[in-house]
Amino acid sequence: MELEQALTGRRSIRQYTDAPVTAEQIREIVDLARFAPTWKNTQTARYHAALDPAVKEQIAAEGTMQFSKNSSNIRSAAALVVLTTVDGIAGYEPDGTPTTPKGDHWQSFDAGIACQTFCLAAYGKGLGTLIMGIFDEAKIAEILHIPAGERISALIAVGYPAVDPAAPKRRETGEILEIIG
Repeated sequence: MELEQALTGRRSIRQYTDAPVTAEQIREIVDLARFAPTWKNTQTARYHAALDPAVKEQIAAEGTMQFSKNSSNIRSAAALVVLTTVDGIAGYEPDGTPTTPKGDHWQSFDAGIACQTFCLAAYGKGLGTLIMGIFDEAKIAEILHIPAGERISALIAVGYPAVDPAAPKRRETGEILEIIG
């Protein structure tokens, strides 16, 4: 797959087929996603993959803050990947002091890069993804036994797309680009 096609073709998928996603497929995707750049090469992203329907159901029922769209998306996807980051490293010096005034902003920044890299890798393997941000972090951490010191950054539904949605309208380049000089 050409890079431009991946960048313009990847969509948020909200309807999936019943085809399973395997642990090996998730491993292959994470093997690619681990090359995402990070703050000072700290590589703090972690991926927790729920393939068990009972675990996904528990997260859908108890971990989405009763946001029914996320619950539905989790139930319909073959897999749910919970992206976490090791807390207190990105944006900080080894002694714990912030390197810049942005503090833990860099942790979220790195998580966003890791999330998009994961989604592009999944797309390259024929899988659809949906990044979700409305969730009960404490409840999901409890369900999945997320280690202390990791913070949940996003939930990613993964499965085979049942639909091929059109691209949403994007702003024109001239609206978002200013060239100085």
